[in-house]
Amino acid sequence: MNNEPILSIVTPTLGKFSDFWWESLLNIKGNVEFVLVYPPGSGAKTFDDPRVRYFVCPYKGEMMQRCTGLSNARGKYVIALDDDDFLHTDVAEFAETYFKRFPDSWLLRLHKAGVFYTEEDKIKAPWGKVPDLKELEVCEKYDEGNFKGLLEIPIVPLTKKLDLRYLFLPFVKRTDNYGYHFENFNNIIWKREIVQEALPKFMETTKVLGPITWMSSWGHDRLMGIFVQAVYFKEGMTVGHWLPKPDQIRFIGKDTKMVTPRFYIISDFLLVKGFPQYGYVWNLFLYELSHLYQPLGKLLKMKLGLGQFRQTK
Repeated sequence: MNNEPILSIVTPTLGKFSDFWWESLLNIKGNVEFVLVYPPGSGAKTFDDPRVRYFVCPYKGEMMQRCTGLSNARGKYVIALDDDDFLHTDVAEFAETYFKRFPDSWLLRLHKAGVFYTEEDKIKAPWGKVPDLKELEVCEKYDEGNFKGLLEIPIVPLTKKLDLRYLFLPFVKRTDNYGYHFENFNNIIWKREIVQEALPKFMETTKVLGPITWMSSWGHDRLMGIFVQAVYFKEGMTVGHWLPKPDQIRFIGKDTKMVTPRFYIISDFLLVKGFPQYGYVWNLFLYELSHLYQPLGKLLKMKLGLGQFRQTK
């Protein structure tokens, strides 16, 4: 591929994805590249398609694999996609049209539909036609829980005050995460340079003591989403827009009983380490700390054989 791709689709994988998922990915139109990142010793699948690039990460783990893919992406824009989630075939066109209209935006958030893994008819359903992005009006708020235009997305409100209730009163629910902002990174189209310029600071933050590096197996989605926004944080700025329905991503959900317990507090610690000046990340960390009994209890059930669990993705 001689010219710069419009979009890089980065996927950390063990290579166990279905043929249908791969065929659906290859049906995406336009000048795109598919960046597959495997762990060491996995026996990477290869395909005879010039759009496909392969990398074998020196370390096993979703976070390390995704960072490897993001670092090597060449497209103007980049999206992180798991190997069982589905993407609209016109996604590259969405990206190109949107950023021509909003050149100062960092990202375009796609509309996501949660589909249970057994709902094969919904997974394989044809994609709906998305309204013309050149014509869509910009809106600032939901309209009765819905919106028909491009919804403005504010940057995550990092300057929220520290609330120690989240540590000492586990029954207190977080409210600082309410609003139109978001925390996640995956399934969102980002400007590549925004992400790649943040990666060196991200990798530096993972160094906990001398050469010792701490990369959590879980929580990279939220960690990376908040981290990138924190690197360039400006109070109250609009970072992008959210596309209305019909859906452009199908996120495949699984029964929670089938999912191994995940300790997000480890990745949340990295946010506090990188940006200790922001109350928002402290509230997130303290809340997870006070609720640590939940994944610990689930892990204990697994060890005692009281539930059915398996590794996902």
